[in-house]
Amino acid sequence: MKPLPLNNLGKKYLVEECPNLRIEKAIQSLRCSLKQALIEATVEIDGFIIKLTNKKLHHGGDRLWFICPQCSLAVGVMYRHPIQTSLIGCRKCLYLEYRSRRYKGMIENQILSE
Repeated sequence: MKPLPLNNLGKKYLVEECPNLRIEKAIQSLRCSLKQALIEATVEIDGFIIKLTNKKLHHGGDRLWFICPQCSLAVGVMYRHPIQTSLIGCRKCLYLEYRSRRYKGMIENQILSE
């Protein structure tokens, strides 16, 4: 009689009876640990050292944000100062405005003054 291979225990087992490891779950757990490692570390982007954070969303899940080095608020967009290029911060800290907001009210002021 031939000896049984190491993985053959002499009985046929069902797939449903065995614990499994799915690639989707493995990737998902790696994604969470990678995201957590990013949050705990500081990253260097374009020569600037920036911290990251995450915030929970109302519908579940979470989103990564930059931490502004000037005011320590969580922001989605960081800007480089147009004159002092070694300075980076959020829109409010660098006193930046949108073009559409800058000219708001100019037409109304012209109409009222006429």
